Amino acid sequence: MVVCGDDGLAHRLAAELRGVYGEQVTLVVPPSVRRVRQPVVGRARAASAALFDRVSAAVNRTGTGGAEPAANEQVVEAAEITEAVLTEVGADRAAALALVYDDDETNIRAALTARRINPSVRLVLRLYNRRLGQHIEELLDQTAAVASGAGPGAGMDTSTTVLSDADTAAPALAATALVGTSKVVQTEGLVLRAVERQPPRPGEVADPGLCTLALLSATSNDPAGADGSEGSGEHGPQLLPDEMAVASATGRGTVVLEQVSYSGPSLSSGRGGVPPFASLFSRRLRWSLAGLVGCVVALAVALMVVTGEHPLYATYVTLLDLFGINDPAYHESTGQQILQLLSGLVGLLLLPVLLAAVLEALGTFRSASTLRKPPRGLGGHVVLLGLGKIGTRVLTRLRELHIPVVCVESDPEARGMATARRLRVPVVLGDVTQEGVLEAAKIHRAHALLALTSADTTNLEASLYARSVRPDLRVVLRLYDDDFATAVYRTLRAAHPFALTRSRSVSHLAAPAFAGAMMGRQILGAIPVERRVLLFAEVEVAGHPQLEGRTVAEAFRAGAWRVLALNTSPPGRRGDDEPAGEERVPASGLVWDLPPTYVLGAGDRVVLAATRRGLAELLGRRRRERAGA
Repeated sequence: MVVCGDDGLAHRLAAELRGVYGEQVTLVVPPSVRRVRQPVVGRARAASAALFDRVSAAVNRTGTGGAEPAANEQVVEAAEITEAVLTEVGADRAAALALVYDDDETNIRAALTARRINPSVRLVLRLYNRRLGQHIEELLDQTAAVASGAGPGAGMDTSTTVLSDADTAAPALAATALVGTSKVVQTEGLVLRAVERQPPRPGEVADPGLCTLALLSATSNDPAGADGSEGSGEHGPQLLPDEMAVASATGRGTVVLEQVSYSGPSLSSGRGGVPPFASLFSRRLRWSLAGLVGCVVALAVALMVVTGEHPLYATYVTLLDLFGINDPAYHESTGQQILQLLSGLVGLLLLPVLLAAVLEALGTFRSASTLRKPPRGLGGHVVLLGLGKIGTRVLTRLRELHIPVVCVESDPEARGMATARRLRVPVVLGDVTQEGVLEAAKIHRAHALLALTSADTTNLEASLYARSVRPDLRVVLRLYDDDFATAVYRTLRAAHPFALTRSRSVSHLAAPAFAGAMMGRQILGAIPVERRVLLFAEVEVAGHPQLEGRTVAEAFRAGAWRVLALNTSPPGRRGDDEPAGEERVPASGLVWDLPPTYVLGAGDRVVLAATRRGLAELLGRRRRERAGA
């Protein structure tokens, strides 16, 4: 495995491949003068690191003929990824290559070069532009197929996977701001939500949802969740438990899976920059127009009573008098003359109201593409600090879940400003460290604070100030250094024991997904469960003896993996030749209520939830069988 990068994600990805999957890794980083500091691993994780080393040694002895653990890591410094550098680090004979630079152009250029050097290498790219990423995937896969002489859909082990650390981490970051600490995984055509539920009371029956993903720790406020890292312990969370474990667990909360349908932005956000009709006119103007309409109706009724005319004719005459285009009532009754004078007076009042309506409508359309300010009565919202690539993705997730958001950004040209304008989200321009900026974002009435800027000290300062305003405010910090994150979490928890505080590392949330993709599987997302992580992947059943030919119930392995859904859309699905008595499924789509007696066939693709070690075991066994064959 070759990993090329210039930030913390590269180091975490290399550690994931070494420690969890036991792979031999070559890490390519910029020279020391340009290198971003490697994430600090605290003393509290030394035991976990030692465990990873023992696992690496065992896997190496099994799969590589007894290589020493120290031999499965190599660090190479290179200022630029060129063909010579890729050849030097062994990309021409590597099984997988990850390009996780922070610049999309650098990753694309290196991927094109690597595909030319080694058409069979499995490529994993980190790209922020999702639409461009889809085209790059198709181009590189087609190039590999042509170079190998295989046609499209030949079932090659070569694959190109484009991932975004922002997309992978955004659901977990946004979920922390939701009621019930829900966690969301969202990809194309797949929207799942993992919900934490409290232990049921005596006599209550817990709702298992689609399935039970985990049993939470007996002490849910354990500080282990500070940095989101994976750990173990006697009272730690139990991932993918079986029915017996769920039934026997008492006093422990659960994490259950729920399927939700996609929900777009709310109506208040508008479409295509056009504001909703209700926002065209102010409330005072709407009341003025309603009052004038009431006056017209009253005058029409009065004229109908005085003259005895038909209601439509009386309304018509009233409007003529209102607009001053009717003849004066010289020879009419006194009542008609009085009503005509009153209609003329209402007409004079109507002119400034109409002018105000036109000006307000024009001003609303003109400001539809500008930044909105937080409404005066806003409350229960989420304050989002930073509209970089992470903040932009989190903002989109929050609006899809109809969560009101107020953004704070110091750079008017930030990446997410266009998204905020399109979604019509209020934005406060200013440095969050300056006095009055968080007050303008209504922090004293907010439900949660998401500090997602790229500066740890800025996030910490904003969180501390928000805590001084609202001691019970839910706070989520994006912090880079693990030791620093743990210290901040424990201090804030001790100072505010009744408030929820979480610190998240984007690189840690994204690294498992990138590592799984390097092993040859399409990772759909990841959900943190306290200090552990659950991966959601789409796997082809063919070639996996743990899945192929087994029922859904038999394929389940507690603590390792669980089949969630069946993708029946790929070609080659079994039809009329299915054995009698086998459960049948619809012809296409994702099937979530899959019967436990359904037998998984070689032509099936399943969506499964797996632990990192479970996925490593599933992939490692297949790799060893191929090597033996």
